[in-house]
Amino acid sequence: MRRFFWVDEDRVAATRRGGLVDASHKWGLPGLRTCPACAVTWSSAGHHLPGVDLSRLAESESFEEARPEPYEEFMRLRDLVRPLVPPETQLPPGTEFGPLVGRVTGKVPDFAWSATALLIQNEPFQRLQEQAVNGLRGFPTELRFRQKQAPLLLELEIPLRGHLHRDCMPPDHPGPCTTCGRMGLKRPDDPILDAASLPTEVDLFRLGNLATMVIGTERFKDAVRLLGLEGLTFREVPTR
Repeated sequence: MRRFFWVDEDRVAATRRGGLVDASHKWGLPGLRTCPACAVTWSSAGHHLPGVDLSRLAESESFEEARPEPYEEFMRLRDLVRPLVPPETQLPPGTEFGPLVGRVTGKVPDFAWSATALLIQNEPFQRLQEQAVNGLRGFPTELRFRQKQAPLLLELEIPLRGHLHRDCMPPDHPGPCTTCGRMGLKRPDDPILDAASLPTEVDLFRLGNLATMVIGTERFKDAVRLLGLEGLTFREVPTR
């Protein structure tokens, strides 16, 4: 039976190194102001597409400022982005695009986090690729360092795959809004993965109904541990 692990930040390693990443993506979809169906103003987290370049759009400046927009304007802007991403890609309010831009202070571990974005130094990334970890894609960042011999940090583009099992959700949860797609789901204390939804082609992914939760396979965990890479913790998550 395949085993899966919740991948999170190792705060002890981050504190020991003393590093901090303060950054945001170059572009992003606006949030949604007052959905016409559920009446919620909201923006997503965990939806990052660092390989998507919006500079070719005539209205690229419309994606540089984070703010909520009415439903019609949000849909118009999303339609401008849609041809630049694969057809099955989710594009909820707040989806972020392009490289991370910002500053790094101090030294960071092999893996580092900027909010929900997962970064990796280039050398460990290449070593993981040699371990035949499936589906890892790293994209350049535009981060500034104070140190002279700074590492090259890549952002991992982590695809949305799989779901939490219904049994670990509140029994009265209504499901996603039929208009805007908002789940309004908090991470359960004891998450369970829906076994039938889990991917076989990638070893690191985000959950489709809770994108802030990053899941790794046993292959990914074992490769990280074998190489002695720092910056991540692993908690096994059951499947059903």
